[in-house]
Order: sequence, then structure tokens, then C-alpha cells
Amino acid sequence: MYGNDFVDPDEPLNAAETMAPEEQDLGRRSTPADAGSFDALIAAEQRIEPRDEMPEEYRQTLIRQIAQHAHSEIIGMQPEGNWISRAPSLRRKAILMAKVQDEAGHGLYLYSAAETLGVDRSELLDKLHSGRQKYSSIFNYPTATWADAGAIGWLVDGAAIMNQVPLCRCSYGPYARAMVRVCKEESFHQRQGFEILWTLARGTDAQREMAQDAANRWWWPALMMFGPPDTGEAASGGHTAQSMAWGIKRFSNDDLRQRFIDMMVPQAQKLGLALPDPDLRWNEERGHWDFGDIDWDEFWRILKGDGPCNSQRLEHRVRAHEDGSWVREAATAYATKQHKLQESAA
Repeated sequence: MYGNDFVDPDEPLNAAETMAPEEQDLGRRSTPADAGSFDALIAAEQRIEPRDEMPEEYRQTLIRQIAQHAHSEIIGMQPEGNWISRAPSLRRKAILMAKVQDEAGHGLYLYSAAETLGVDRSELLDKLHSGRQKYSSIFNYPTATWADAGAIGWLVDGAAIMNQVPLCRCSYGPYARAMVRVCKEESFHQRQGFEILWTLARGTDAQREMAQDAANRWWWPALMMFGPPDTGEAASGGHTAQSMAWGIKRFSNDDLRQRFIDMMVPQAQKLGLALPDPDLRWNEERGHWDFGDIDWDEFWRILKGDGPCNSQRLEHRVRAHEDGSWVREAATAYATKQHKLQESAA
């Protein structure tokens, strides 16, 4: 039913595939860690490592951002996980299962990075489960058809890559290094989504309609993934300016959103899908695509818990955590036993 042919295998689809060498740079210092203060290291574009002194506000900002990123990876397993058993072929099932496993790995990677800042993983999970820490609101939308697996890979992972490639140059070393691998894997995910839509768009009328419907439903939420606009009331209360001064964030929300749109419109044209924005048109003077107004009321409503799947996602996550308690207890017992054996042998 679904062919495996895919054209244009050599063309870059996303920012990860066009990642410049400096964006992959691990930022290792040529000078000892104690050669400069926090401000001097930031000014010199050097990495802050866990052993370095850092302002408490910087540490807390990183904990909040990395935790939210980790939570998003873990919760993000649910929308596509629903389709593993219903994917249309064994090949599609295997690929989707590998992708969902990748997302779990990203979450564990990021929790480990957060732990280097002195916070306990169980504390972060408690905050997620109690609603005191957020995850990306994009995952509170339902996946209604198989084409949604394609739209998530193409649009949602594409937006994530646009957000995350600059984080490879983040001033905090463990976070930046983790993002290099995450971005490479997300790049595969976006290609997987593109291929699903490419195949559907060249299938039957019903399959083309399914692909177009998925693109219609995921386009605007994908644009919201970059956060509120740089101007207005929301901007004054945000973290962007300070995060950019600290070298955590490299580009503003609107800059990243525009880059994403400029990259995705030609891809939609190649897929043969129309993007659901009547105001979308090339602006010769700006050298960018103009686009219509984003429904920020919807963004804030879903962020505050009033999305189609907010409660479902969180309830499922809490239930999975509770059902898995025996695994954590068994792992702890095994580690304790091994520690005692090592002590007795010493």
C-alpha cells in the first residue's frame, strides 16, 4: 500500500543537516577552568561546566529549560506511540518504534544533563506529574490518522530541530554536548515524517486528502512551538533576553519562527501540500515568506491546560511511572547488592 521509494535523498531537509562546524563544536577550553570568572567565560564564548561557579539564576534557568525539554521528549512519545500497532506495514512499525525509543533516550539524556546542575531526577518528575513544570504544548493535540505520524515528523521535529541546533552552542557544556546527538537523531525523524507524507501525497485521493488534512491541523501548532512573539506583553515577562545574554539561547523566538517558515514552505511545495495560511507569500523586499496571524489565545489556552489531550497525556504519564515502580525498585536492589559485594571483596 505504501511504497518505500523516496527521492531527493541528498538534499538537506533541516538545520541539523546544514549544521555548521562551529555549531557542532564542543567548546572545549584551551585554558584551565579556573582561568576566568563566570562573566569572563561567557564573554569569551567558553563553556560553563558543572564544576564552575555560576549565578544561582543561571543554574535555575537551565534547570527549568532542560527539565521542560526532557519532559517534552518523554510526553512526546505518546502521540506517535499510539500508532505503532496501527502503522500500515512491518517496516513502518519498526521505524516508528525506533523513533519513539529515540525520544525516550533524548529524555534520559536531558535528565542526566539537568542532574549535573545538582537537581534530582525524581524531583523533576514530581514537578512534571504535579503540573509545576511544563512540557511542549504541541503534544496536547491528538493524532487522528496515520498521516499525523508524518506531520509530526516533518513539522514538529522540524521545528524542534530549528530550536535545538543553536543549543549545540549553548554556554552550558553538558546541555550543548547532549544536543549534538539529539539533533542528529531528530534529523532522521524529520526525514521519516517527510517520507510518510511524500508517499501519501502520491497515493490515492483518500491518501492525499489524509496528508493534506494532517498538514492543515499541525501547521499552526508547529509555529507556536517557538514560543510567544518577541514583542508585546508576553515578551516583557519572558526569559529570552536574559537567556541570550547568558549564551543559553542564540536567536529570538520570532527569528527562529521565520527561519522555520522559510525552510518549510519550499518543502511543502515539493510535497504538493498547501499550507493553511492565505497570507503566506514571498516578500521580495525582505527576502522571507510573510505569514498570517497566529492564534495566541489558543497557544495560551493549551499551555494552561485546556488542550484536547492535556489531562490524557499527563494521566498516562503518571500511570506509566507508577506501573514502572517495580523496575526502579529492582534496579535499586541490584545496585545495592553489587555495592555490598564490592565492599566485601575489597
